[in-house]
Amino acid sequence: MTTPSIILRVALPTPLRRQFDYLPPQDVDFTSLVPGMRVVVPFQSRTLTGVLISLEKTSDLPYEKLKQAWSVIDDSPIFTDDVYKLCHWAAEYYHYSLGEVLSSALPSPLRKGKPASVKSKRAATVNLPEPVEAPLILNSDQQQAVNTITAAHECFHVFLLDGITGSGKTEVYLQVITNMLHAGKQILVLVPEISLTPQTIERFRARFRESVVALHSSLTEQERLRTFLMAKEGSASIVIGTRSAIFTPFKNLGLIIVDEEHDSSFKQQDRFRYHARDLAIMRASIKQIPIVLGSATPSLESLLNVKRGRYTTLALKERAGNANLPHYHLLDLRGLTIEQGLSSTLLQMMKTHLDQNNQVMLFLNRRGFAPVLYCTQCAWMAGCKRCDARMVLHQHSSPRLQCHHCDTRSRIPEKCQQCGEATLQPVGLGTQRLEQTLAKIFSDVPIIRVDRDSTRRKGEMQDLLNKIDSEQKAILLGTQMLAKGHHFPNVTLVGILDADSGLFSADFRAAEQMGQLLTQVAGRAGRAEKQGTVAIQTYHPDHPLLQTIIQQGYQTYAQTLLKEREVSIMPPFSYFAVFRAESYVAQHANQFLAAIKSMLPEMVDILTVLGPVPALMARRKGLHCQHLLIKTNKRSVLQDALKSVLHKLESASVSHSVKWVLDVDPVEI
Repeated sequence: MTTPSIILRVALPTPLRRQFDYLPPQDVDFTSLVPGMRVVVPFQSRTLTGVLISLEKTSDLPYEKLKQAWSVIDDSPIFTDDVYKLCHWAAEYYHYSLGEVLSSALPSPLRKGKPASVKSKRAATVNLPEPVEAPLILNSDQQQAVNTITAAHECFHVFLLDGITGSGKTEVYLQVITNMLHAGKQILVLVPEISLTPQTIERFRARFRESVVALHSSLTEQERLRTFLMAKEGSASIVIGTRSAIFTPFKNLGLIIVDEEHDSSFKQQDRFRYHARDLAIMRASIKQIPIVLGSATPSLESLLNVKRGRYTTLALKERAGNANLPHYHLLDLRGLTIEQGLSSTLLQMMKTHLDQNNQVMLFLNRRGFAPVLYCTQCAWMAGCKRCDARMVLHQHSSPRLQCHHCDTRSRIPEKCQQCGEATLQPVGLGTQRLEQTLAKIFSDVPIIRVDRDSTRRKGEMQDLLNKIDSEQKAILLGTQMLAKGHHFPNVTLVGILDADSGLFSADFRAAEQMGQLLTQVAGRAGRAEKQGTVAIQTYHPDHPLLQTIIQQGYQTYAQTLLKEREVSIMPPFSYFAVFRAESYVAQHANQFLAAIKSMLPEMVDILTVLGPVPALMARRKGLHCQHLLIKTNKRSVLQDALKSVLHKLESASVSHSVKWVLDVDPVEI
């Protein structure tokens, strides 16, 4: 039997961290095959769409054991060169198979082997588009930022646009983008949440018309594919998207912007666990283009990179236009009358601002009606049968009990399931219950609730934003999705109902996240010409973290946290990886992680291994969850240790009853 002159080495979307060799399809022109093309192959009992990695002359397998690939889908590589290199780097750094990473980078139709085309595409041009909305006049800090970023357009450089809330970061983006478009470049803008996309898209399209397209999970498969192809062929000038948009191919990418770079939503929390901000920086390096990280509350990682000279800070110290920073008021709940989470002082402040035809925004990071359904007779609480969590009471649209972790839903019981008495009461406050209370107190004021329950359907978020803009006097009520990056010029009072939740958390990142959230929420007040006020309800008004944020601002607060992290050798002064194991039998997960621990090299004082221990939520979706934490102060040591243990794992027999995942640089521990 004749040995073939060419063997296809293919990356497949499987957890196995290696490539697979195949014979080429019949009647294929070998000279037309290029790495990056999609290939359809048989794999075990399935048909998979993989990516051609290389053309080889020999294989480790004997010729007679090689299967034949069925077809080559593409006429040219499906990836641009920089995305292809980015995927290779990401697979190596996060320790996933190259096939899984390449598959994750594609829209669903392309992952399934569909052709890289759509039935119809909107025409758009990438070069010098005429703006519709005139650019705003910049202050000196903004102008310096625009000039500095534009001057670096031909090289890799990381800029941290560190601007206080309302300082006009978006206008800086827009004017830098204008310069890039005139140079024939395309731009990628990453935002952390889908909820931010409509307002951002509207602002950009007002300036750049049809050259702006969106890319996020609320779009249909065909819409996502269309955007992917438009960017690749160059007919989309600006792509605005959430974290997965980092893999979008561009014909001539010239700038990446990561807005709200501190936001934890940029970290993928399931399947391929990457951080979009970090991949954006690596992609800019590969492409040798500038990248702008924008935030009013930069992450400690970014602030440390500034101190070490890796990033350049561009500071915006003043609010844009005539806007002033808001005044803070700490409301000590220990001496105040409380009605459904609202103190008498806050209620009076709300009345004053509403009487002046202004808007009031209330922040409560807890959706639903009440977090607990409680029996006053026997103290029973409705719990989830699949998770170590309480069922949340929902009253609007379809009354139910719902677990916010596994989405289990059930009817609201009429009697206690333990003692049989009809003595069940909702305990605690959620956004739905607060909405009901506000409707009774302020019966003549429109109340607009923004949370995951009110924005589930496509277009609902935009409808709510339009309603906010159209109302002169209103109460805006919502969770953190309302607090991120939105511009509400009529809001003059922001009330933070429960500022204490982040003060006493076991998570070492809690203080950082609390400071960011408080600053971001407070930043919604007084963004136009009217003075803003922030009222913070707390039982701990003298807590040093609250006092530092209010009296000295986020920059001082963050530098204090950096010093604490350095002393305790915690990230960003050390590096973490977590093996997470789940099983219906807790002992199986524990034994699996114990086996991994025994595989890790002994490196006293260099590598610290903690666990296995139960996760904070020890049971989720019926599975028992265990963690193994690996910590070191050298990134290279961590990477070598992970490579070593994963190599040993591939030859070990792992129980099929255990699901496991490796999370490098975890955001949640």
